[in-house]
Amino acid sequence: MTEMLPPLSERIALGVFPTPLSPLRRLSEHLGGPSIWIKRDDLSGLALGGNKVRKLEYLLQNALTEGADTLITAGAIQSNHCRQTAAAAASLGLECHLVLGGYAPPLLQGNLLLDSLFGAHLHFAGSKRKGEDIPALAESLIAAGKRPYVVPYGGSNKLGALGFANALVELCRQTQEPFSHIVFASSSGGTHAGLLAAAKWMALPTQILGIRIDKEENNGSPFQQQLLSLSQDVLTDLEPLANLSAEDIVLNEDYLGQGYGVMGEPEQEAISLMASLEGILLDPVYTGRAMAGLLDLVQKGHFSAEDKILFWHTGGAPAIFAYADEWAANRHL
Repeated sequence: MTEMLPPLSERIALGVFPTPLSPLRRLSEHLGGPSIWIKRDDLSGLALGGNKVRKLEYLLQNALTEGADTLITAGAIQSNHCRQTAAAAASLGLECHLVLGGYAPPLLQGNLLLDSLFGAHLHFAGSKRKGEDIPALAESLIAAGKRPYVVPYGGSNKLGALGFANALVELCRQTQEPFSHIVFASSSGGTHAGLLAAAKWMALPTQILGIRIDKEENNGSPFQQQLLSLSQDVLTDLEPLANLSAEDIVLNEDYLGQGYGVMGEPEQEAISLMASLEGILLDPVYTGRAMAGLLDLVQKGHFSAEDKILFWHTGGAPAIFAYADEWAANRHL
């Protein structure tokens, strides 16, 4: 089943699709295990690429339909989601406000530099990186005569998750043989939920395997519970009588390292290996950690030699420039 999803919602074109699907021949040979492929959402076009554009195509169509003239969203100081939201806002002529965790640095680097170039208004929120200050900001913008639209953290509500339900349809059109596993960074949940719902809808014999990136819970409830609820919401729109269970959520939490955004040795090794073997850049926060998890699982024999694994590259390479000093210190360059 590779037809497009039911017309559940309109979307606006922001990215360049389909993104490439390629074998990682040298990495597979190096590991001596299963065949590993990569889905290159780092080449999705908007603002140096990334997976968030798939969600933003649905969310920003909704914003325009509601007559918004301003976007508000939140994330960490090197948020890929915020970077792509700022770029999309610029392309659509919308004002953009980003509520970022941390404090204003003396030098703009990585995604933060790009946020500024796209004309976003930057609001630094200290320890609050998940949008806790958005309601007050929205009220002040409304009082100033603006019509703000809040883009959820990570773009991860049902509307945003539809972007990744469609992404799985796109993937199926690119290959005749389904993958045994799809491995990716699971953080705010929209990517995971969209892939899982579409896999269930299409009855794919593929395990949707998320590598958890962030140990903090969103909204105070367990992340697995949030994933199940969001996945079921998407699936219900696709197939009203279909149901998911807790057993359908495959989430590996063994690679959280020293916490969100902290680049440790596993992430550095994964980034170096992909760069030196395949000429592909990963980022320190999401894809570097997810690839580190995949490498460790392969080396531990979690997969069979006959498995065909897809690593979904969700983007984020601009953030690596903000880690230059840490990289040099740890690598003794």
